Amino acid sequence: MLDQLIELDKSLFLFLNGSHTPVLDQLMVMFSAKEPWIPLYFAIILSLFFSFKWEVSDKFPKPKFIVVKKSVTFGLVALLGIALTFALTDILSTQIKHLVERPRPAYDPIIGNMVRMLENKGGHYGFFSSHASNVFGLATLTSLFFKKRWYSFTIFFWAALVSYSRIYVGKHYPLDVLCGALFGILISLGVYFLSKAILKKIKTKSEKSNVLHN
Repeated sequence: MLDQLIELDKSLFLFLNGSHTPVLDQLMVMFSAKEPWIPLYFAIILSLFFSFKWEVSDKFPKPKFIVVKKSVTFGLVALLGIALTFALTDILSTQIKHLVERPRPAYDPIIGNMVRMLENKGGHYGFFSSHASNVFGLATLTSLFFKKRWYSFTIFFWAALVSYSRIYVGKHYPLDVLCGALFGILISLGVYFLSKAILKKIKTKSEKSNVLHN
């Protein structure tokens, strides 16, 4: 059963990796890289501390751009949660790679010469994808923090494209990506509930302090 699954995984990889166009080549290399997404990460961090909206009222008939400060405590706890999610998904996925020891497609003795590589080969082992783990961890955690449907749809679509790009550029099998995504989601759920517990504890402590001072 496991052998059949692995063979199916390899066949699906060759199909996806081989289905290409010049335009997609450029797009997928961009999606696979980390540097182009630095502005996105900065925007997410900014949104932890501020909310932005256009407001129309009788007083301001023309749309007015409003910036509202959020709780600094929430922002800091959420930011630490994101940092913890990245650290856990990155470190643990690397450890699992060395435990499982599944070679990346380009290192496979049977299909290695059929792989289209748009990046360097990378490390020898690829199960599971750190990229998929990172981006799905970020998508899940921030969706739970922001609770906005449009944001959740956008960030998960982005995470799916980044993860797919790892297959397209030749770095990972579909199962590497799928397991990495599931791992990232599980880690982020744990971090989210931890963050909620911390925020609740801080709120309770603050309320008790206010009662004592009053």
